[in-house]
Amino acid sequence: MNRVTLPDGPGSYRWYYVDVSSGDFTAVVIFMVGSIFSARYSSAQRRGGEPREHAAVNFALYEKGARWQWVLSEYQAVTVEDDGAGLRIGASTLRYTADGRLRIEVVDQTPLWGKPARVGLELEARGPGHAPLRLVEGLEHWWHPIAPRAHARVTVPLQELEFEGRAYHDGNHGQVPLGSDLRGWDWVRTHEDERTRIKYRPWHPDASADRAWQVDVSANSVEVSQPTAPPAPPTRTNWGLQVPSTLGVAGKPRLLESSPFYARLEREQGASHSLGEVADFRRFHSPWIRWMARLRTRMAPAQGAV
Repeated sequence: MNRVTLPDGPGSYRWYYVDVSSGDFTAVVIFMVGSIFSARYSSAQRRGGEPREHAAVNFALYEKGARWQWVLSEYQAVTVEDDGAGLRIGASTLRYTADGRLRIEVVDQTPLWGKPARVGLELEARGPGHAPLRLVEGLEHWWHPIAPRAHARVTVPLQELEFEGRAYHDGNHGQVPLGSDLRGWDWVRTHEDERTRIKYRPWHPDASADRAWQVDVSANSVEVSQPTAPPAPPTRTNWGLQVPSTLGVAGKPRLLESSPFYARLEREQGASHSLGEVADFRRFHSPWIRWMARLRTRMAPAQGAV
């Protein structure tokens, strides 16, 4: 059974990511300890700020590429429960069960207007995972394909919405601040009928040394390799961030999220569905981008209440 562990030390981080796609709907949930999106953690790292003081819950729901609901709340405390089987941030929980499933409950509020948000998610692996992979040799940043080919059910009770679909679950962790050595990364996962493909490209401190990981998963096997094909030619968003022009299937992807340092993209064609992200960590640490990030984040009360 998978176990939750917490990062320890200023600048360290660990988070758990899930996405689910089904027809018109795509949902993303991230539980973060040492939040990548936290302007407060970016500033506090230089003063010895601990990742457990900057935990966050992110939920995004899209319909036909348009954002329907968005939650990003930061909390000053986090709890590991049930001997490592569960993680609690505020009133939201992530829990691995004895039968190998993942259950997530998001109980939170939207930023600015504080509207209540309730989400339930249950995920079951439909193929093997893989042990954590060091993204760049010699650097303390790791990617863990926990359940890259999975099935999940999502319920959003306040909107009377429920759907099931193909799912993806991974984790990232590291011992030093993102952006201090690892410049950023881009990745894309593509679900097909019989397999799931993930290409993960960390941005090496020396740009000429960039390399990528490729993971191919079927119902019974997982293969890890270094891709031989060059990355797709990039294009730029309105913020000037370079993003892939394709996502492994024909056609231009659509932007689900776009900011100066981060983008989330999606493309569907027939039975194939691709979802990817681009993150430029060095951009994020600039003061004006940190200021912008604060506007999209709800800071929860110190006691961790919703």
